[in-house]
Amino acid sequence: MMKQADFEVFIMGLPNVQRQDNFGYAFFFVGDDHRLPFVTIADSDNDYDNLSNLNRENIFRLNIGVSKETFNNLIADQLNEGIDFSVLNEFQPHPQYSRQHFVCILNPVEENAEKTKQLIIEAHLIAEGRLQR
Repeated sequence: MMKQADFEVFIMGLPNVQRQDNFGYAFFFVGDDHRLPFVTIADSDNDYDNLSNLNRENIFRLNIGVSKETFNNLIADQLNEGIDFSVLNEFQPHPQYSRQHFVCILNPVEENAEKTKQLIIEAHLIAEGRLQR
């Protein structure tokens, strides 16, 4: 089972990644452009973001900026439902940043842990492309 630290090591192993910690989040950027992270990891609630109930022990949420197509394939059918953002191991639209095609997942395991790694790689490639422009 992958823990939060395992995902952090995986992300930092990708090329040209920089990390910044703020507001209880770990922000991961490609290169020096720190405007838009490609992945963030949250492990506690704050005043602006408490829908996932992250103050539970050993609970963390990965937020991943994917392509519009991937976003729609993963969660298009969930956009108009009442979403329980505290559910573990389920891909969901990000509570605040779904318009920017961010998906999130709490404590991914088994096949969703592998899928999460693939989504992180996709998000990294998108961020690299942005940096090149």
